[in-house]
Amino acid sequence: MKVWTILRARGARFLGAASVLLSLLTACGSDDDTTSPEGSAEIEEIQIESGDFVFDALAAGPESGEPVLLLHGFPSSNWQWREQLEALGLAGYRAVAPNQRGYSAGARPPAVADYAMPNLVFDVTGMADALGWERFHLVGHDWGAAVAWIVGVFAPDRLLTLNPISVPHPDGFNAERTKPGSCQYSASSYIDVFVMPGSEAIFLANDNIMFRSIFDGVPAAAVDRHIELLGNRDAMRAALNWYRASAGPDLSMSTLGPIEVPTLFMWSDEDIAICRESAEATADYIDAPYRFEVFEGVNHWITEIEGERVADLLLDHFRSVQ
Repeated sequence: MKVWTILRARGARFLGAASVLLSLLTACGSDDDTTSPEGSAEIEEIQIESGDFVFDALAAGPESGEPVLLLHGFPSSNWQWREQLEALGLAGYRAVAPNQRGYSAGARPPAVADYAMPNLVFDVTGMADALGWERFHLVGHDWGAAVAWIVGVFAPDRLLTLNPISVPHPDGFNAERTKPGSCQYSASSYIDVFVMPGSEAIFLANDNIMFRSIFDGVPAAAVDRHIELLGNRDAMRAALNWYRASAGPDLSMSTLGPIEVPTLFMWSDEDIAICRESAEATADYIDAPYRFEVFEGVNHWITEIEGERVADLLLDHFRSVQ
């Protein structure tokens, strides 16, 4: 099949060959307990009404706690933040992790243009407004990190701290991504598959085999939670529309400029989608206190594989600016 040929040729670094996919399925980790362990904060389900949308969200911690908004990536759900929600809530913060535009059934507009970055950024500030938050800590992984960076540039007065995970500052990332022959140029080739019309079928075919295979090292029960949300054509199409809306001839976004908010950036050295050069270049675009933490021997799914360490780093960073 033509799509599979393209996938093998251009996206293999991210998705893997068929034999690898099958081996990953049989080697998935043990199921995780969806209840809160003893001594942790209870996770509750809430809804956030913002404009015409209703976002489903998970929350933990006292309503009066210092606010933290956590943005998931692709193809995850807000369940990726379960360990951080519990830890932050127990520490007295009010932590909220929404399912973002397209992931929440009540916030799923039909057009690709509806998923352009300005709309995603507006969702963040809109949800904060709906929650009654004037300023808040912002955390994001993968696509959530990309959105967080833009919020950091255009709404720095709303943020206490900025905490992107995996995805570097867009200026440094896109400089490497558009450089033929660079590591990032090659590592980003999977995006060409994601933006193809109908590419959602690739993820959902054969009982979501492609979908499942991406989550290398993530507990099977957590993967099931992500599939429960995105394992249908409408939801997966909406999630992939984030990529389609960002596709275009101008990838440089060179006018973003520096971040002027205290920033903690976490990156893992076995992330096959994000190269070291892009990650290290981020320091050139921060004009504020900056901390760069490298997770050695860890792949892309930092928040789920190294959940406790991520939570500890976040708490340390939040407290350092107080």
